[in-house]
Amino acid sequence: MSHKAVILGCNYYIGLSTIRCLGQYGIHTVAVDYLDTNHYGATSKYCSERLIAPYYKDDPKAFVQFLKDYAGQQSVPPVLIPCHDNYVEVVDEYLDELRECYLIPQTDAGLYSKLMNKETLQKLALEHGVAVPETIRVTEEDFLDKVDHIIKYPCVVKPVDSPAFVAKFRKKLFKVANREELVAAIEQSNQAGLEVIIQRIIPGFDDHMYTYDAYLNQESKVTHWLTCQKFRQYPINFGASVYTGQKYVPELHEIGAKFLEQLQYKGFAEIEFKKDAETGQFYLIEINVRITNLNSLLLKSGVNIPYITYRELTGSPVEPYAILKDTNYVFWYAFEDLLAIKGYIKTKQLTLGQVVRSLFKRKAHAIWSWQDPKPFFAFVGMLLGRKFGKSRT
Repeated sequence: MSHKAVILGCNYYIGLSTIRCLGQYGIHTVAVDYLDTNHYGATSKYCSERLIAPYYKDDPKAFVQFLKDYAGQQSVPPVLIPCHDNYVEVVDEYLDELRECYLIPQTDAGLYSKLMNKETLQKLALEHGVAVPETIRVTEEDFLDKVDHIIKYPCVVKPVDSPAFVAKFRKKLFKVANREELVAAIEQSNQAGLEVIIQRIIPGFDDHMYTYDAYLNQESKVTHWLTCQKFRQYPINFGASVYTGQKYVPELHEIGAKFLEQLQYKGFAEIEFKKDAETGQFYLIEINVRITNLNSLLLKSGVNIPYITYRELTGSPVEPYAILKDTNYVFWYAFEDLLAIKGYIKTKQLTLGQVVRSLFKRKAHAIWSWQDPKPFFAFVGMLLGRKFGKSRT
């Protein structure tokens, strides 16, 4: 296959899984990072080429020019696949320019950013009849009183710009138990120059979190999809998946496919829902517009999103299909799951027995692979290096 696959961000297991998904078919994979350290994904035997680009935050124009220069050296346009929100933001900003030399699913510049932005996402969801948690903006008159009477406590303070918030606070949101904590959280966000909104917490344990993972072709029609159910996440209650199973939930397809098709979306998207433990209604929480944590689970379950993307963009699309049963596979990021388990047990949300019983499922490992073990050992070496470095300071 002559088209190369340029993968942005391989210092994490999402990039690693993308490399594996494509490399196993003999596709030339190009791992792009901005540092020459801690990119264990690029140690995969399926990685064909490694590039160090300018840092996209310091000089996005230089980063884009680097990508364009590389594409200009190729005989045919490469496929461009971002594996982190920050890369998505750059691609979206320079979409028209990058599409001149790369194959990219999305054609509507700005749509990625609209869906990543919590405020515009909520507006789009409501316009299309998709339920979202009740939200109050800090710019509203008497917003503190509205929180007291409409949303009530505890509630969450969420960023409008998630990547910037996570980079600053190393968490996805603030959970607050009273007005004093709410004011403090808003003040912290203001000091960091970050806009936030306040939302009701949908009742239900973490296993009430679900995902709808879908690929939409260039006609904005869902061609491939499956659904998943979270079991544990880290940080607990409001974090990323660390133990998640594939679970067939047809209602999520009914909601998600209609919404994405109405938006004229193209490419892969993952919609995260929470099922209200009291009413059973599904609420849209967020949308990921890039390859996600669960990519290895999707692969094990039978849906290879990077390969589907590559095949369609290079002119030989894969036949449509969906996973309409439970495969009993679970995604497992063991390192952070151990931290999550400690938190769940400490807060008495889970017992040790419940945790042990949950582990007897077929695994889609975040990093480990018998066929490709080197990234695992590179990851362990990275962790030991960090620990050793801390012990000396």
